[in-house]
Amino acid sequence: MSRIGLKPITVPEGIEVKIEDNLVTVSNGKEELSQEVDPRITVEMDENKVIHLSRDGEDKAVRALHGLYRSLIQNMVVGLKEGYQKKLLINGVGFRAQMQGKKLVLNIGYSHPIEMEAPEGITIETPSQTEIVVKGADKHMVGEVAAKIRAFRIPDVYHAKGIKYEDEVLRRKEGKTGAGA
Repeated sequence: MSRIGLKPITVPEGIEVKIEDNLVTVSNGKEELSQEVDPRITVEMDENKVIHLSRDGEDKAVRALHGLYRSLIQNMVVGLKEGYQKKLLINGVGFRAQMQGKKLVLNIGYSHPIEMEAPEGITIETPSQTEIVVKGADKHMVGEVAAKIRAFRIPDVYHAKGIKYEDEVLRRKEGKTGAGA
């Protein structure tokens, strides 16, 4: 039994859900997200605005998809109601970030500044020169954009310089002088 797949999804006020064949579309009036569902998974919504997922069969792949699609639909509902955000911190002497219109400009120790355009549906903010906040309704896109920004300068374990997630813990390493005696 998929415990996650069996949980019902309660649709809050202001969120509209349309289920047509294998396509689930969730909208809040301004934005719209959709997810195609495997034909072996059935999605139904009752009159109380509660979504239930059921599956055809008990093989391992269908059980896995049952929980997966329930999580994806839940993420769409939560994303359109509250939104998702990831916060990145920049460490390093002279490292900084700033927004120029819709472009994120990073000065992170290379010979040139790195520019990145925010994709559709994602907003990037820089509350200070050493903080970057990625916001959006699509959880997957927010995580992907944050990972791309982090990949420009992955944190160094010896000097703790680079771009890291706010909740990421870096395990510092000693240099060569502390290794042997």
